[in-house]
Parts: sequence; C-alpha cells; structure tokens
Amino acid sequence: MSYTPLSRHLVPRLFDILAHAPAAALIGPRQAGKTTLALEAARLSGRPWIYLDLESEQDRAKLAQPELYLADHLDKLVILDEVHRAPGLFPVLRGLIDRARREGRRNGLYLLLGSASLDLLQQSGETLAGRIAYLDLPPFHVLETAALPQDALWLRGGFPESLLAPDDARSLRWRQAFIRTYLERDIPQFGPRIAAETLRRFWGMLAHHQGGLLNTAQFARNLGVDAKTAASYLDLLCDLLLVRRLPPWHANLGKRLVRSPKVFVRDSGLVHALLSIPDKETLLAHPVLGASWEGFVVENLLNCAPEGVQGYFYRSSGGAEIDLLLAWPDGALWAIEIKRSLTPKLERGFHSACADLNPAKKLVIYPGVEVYRLAEDIEALPLAAAAQRIAGAPA
Repeated sequence: MSYTPLSRHLVPRLFDILAHAPAAALIGPRQAGKTTLALEAARLSGRPWIYLDLESEQDRAKLAQPELYLADHLDKLVILDEVHRAPGLFPVLRGLIDRARREGRRNGLYLLLGSASLDLLQQSGETLAGRIAYLDLPPFHVLETAALPQDALWLRGGFPESLLAPDDARSLRWRQAFIRTYLERDIPQFGPRIAAETLRRFWGMLAHHQGGLLNTAQFARNLGVDAKTAASYLDLLCDLLLVRRLPPWHANLGKRLVRSPKVFVRDSGLVHALLSIPDKETLLAHPVLGASWEGFVVENLLNCAPEGVQGYFYRSSGGAEIDLLLAWPDGALWAIEIKRSLTPKLERGFHSACADLNPAKKLVIYPGVEVYRLAEDIEALPLAAAAQRIAGAPA
C-alpha cells in the first residue's frame, strides 16, 4: 500500500484559505497526517516557505525572540507545527500579520498545526480573531481510501501508519503504542497530572460503551473518582479530538426526549486496540461489533459532510429513534439509520421519529454493495455511496 497525502479531500479548502486569509490552522489528532499534508501543500504552492516544529529544541531556540525571527520571513509561508506548545506566539503573529497587511502582503502568511481542538486553541488564539481560519483534519475517511478494502479502514482505523501497516499485527502494535504515547507523554501537556493507568481504564470504558448514552456518574463510580473528575477526563479526550460527544436533537415537539449525548471513541481502530481486538474475525464475534460499526459510519459521514452540517441523534422516551440526524444550514434534516446487516429492516422507532421530524431524506447505511429502495422515500446505501452523496450535496 502507498500513502498519497494529496488524496486528502481537504487540500482544495486549505489552498483556498491560504489564498484568502493571512493564517490557517490545521487541527487534528497526532499522527493524522497534518505535517505531511502541510508540507505537500507548501511545496505545491510555488511560494518560498519554512517549517518549524515546536517540539524540537532547535526550532524552539530559533523562536527565543519570535518577533525578530519571524519578521525576517514575512515573504514566506511559515509552517508552525504543534503550535499549542507556544501560546505566547499568538500576540506576536497578530502584530506581524497586521504589519504585513500594511505592506500589501495580506494572505498565506502562516499555517499553524495543532493536536488540540479549537476550544483549546481559542484560549490562546483569541488575539487572531478575523485573521485566521480553522480546518479540522481527521484521520483518513472512506472517500479518501477508495483503493483499499473498507473493512481494513474499519478494523485498523484511519491513522495512516495504522491503516497502511504491512499486516494487522503490526497495525495493532502501532495503535497500542499510539495510545501509550498519548497517555504517558501527550495528555500531561494539556492539564493536571492524570495517572496514565486511570486514564487508560477510562478510555477503555468508553470503548466498551461505544455509542452509548453518557452516564458520567457511572463512569466515576467504576473509576473510583468523583463525577466532576470523570467529566474532566471526558472533556480532555474530546478536546484532543479522540472522543466525540454526539448531541441529542432538541425541538419543541411536545415529547420527552433523551437529553444525554452519545459518546464515541472517534477512530474505530483505537476502539479495537483498546479492546484488544487483533483482526476482523475476532471483531465479528465481539459484542462491540454493532456499536463499532455504528461509530465507524457516524464518524465517516460527519467527516465527509460539507462545512456547516451538524450531526445529532434523536431518541424519545416513547421509543422513537434515529441513529444520526444531519442538520443542514438551510434547516433541512437527513435521517440516517445504521444497520450491520445485509438485509436491513427498519423498526417502528425509526418510522415514528421520521413522523416527528419530517426529514427531507431517509437513508439506511448497511455493509452491502448495492443501492436500492426499502420504501418509496427510504434508500439503503453502502457507506461509501452515502458519504459521496452527503459530500456532494450543497450545504
């Protein structure tokens, strides 16, 4: 297998931002391919550029007096990797951007790469408001890996080193090492010292609970900590883009609706590594099978959706339920049911939920290869076909 970084669907948007904004921030978990994508984009831009890794002592030394160093490179695209490690840079960048604007250089000055979410970066980046645009880079999704078997993406997840490993055993070893590195080295950068084993247990609980409703009190009891501490662990994993809280849909429908979010470990390969699932045969016999497939589909569809599309789920106390509800900027809703069956059948709860919400489209995602109608207004689609349709729909 070969990894072609320019297969990433984000490339055109990144070029567009660099052409129209002074700075772009590319945010994603470690090892998702941010650096590879940024360097390839810089090479293709045709402009002079420099790259600084803020985890490198040598590169950090260059920025001992950042204003002096960066002022010498206002004619270049400056790539700053792991920028969350130097929050003091943001006011300096603001001044340099404003100076470059006065001199007629308005766009494509800085490309910032970070392993933390927008929420964490905003704590130190508010000074760049109006000067920077943010892009999320998740691991590979299904539309970027059409040449590979979909089940390989599901089993191994989308991190390049895991997905493209020579065999499943080496892929699993890479993911296990990735988890250990996050726990022992990366996570301590972002908050109070947390015992690696405690957080490993919590992450494993989330994998066992994949796609379940958030019950912070239960997690806290199982860990032997208070609910506030358990909530802070979850916040941290969400900020690091490793866990997703899928919010419930709320509307004034006169019904009692579930108000707790669903919780997913975002990368299916990490789910399987946390549960010590080495290969597809083991996965197919594991109790997490259905939840793993649901999380895999949810993450891929949300990663393929156009900018501005929001994801929710819908569940009422009366049993009405939709696995994934896409809310489009124009107010339209798409109802998506996820089935791990070659002959998917819809329960009464899906029909009841659709009667409540009147979605514009109703889709059923299943692991087959054909697109066909289950009813006049309901289609069954393979994941890749659904992702393509969602990606191509106007936002």
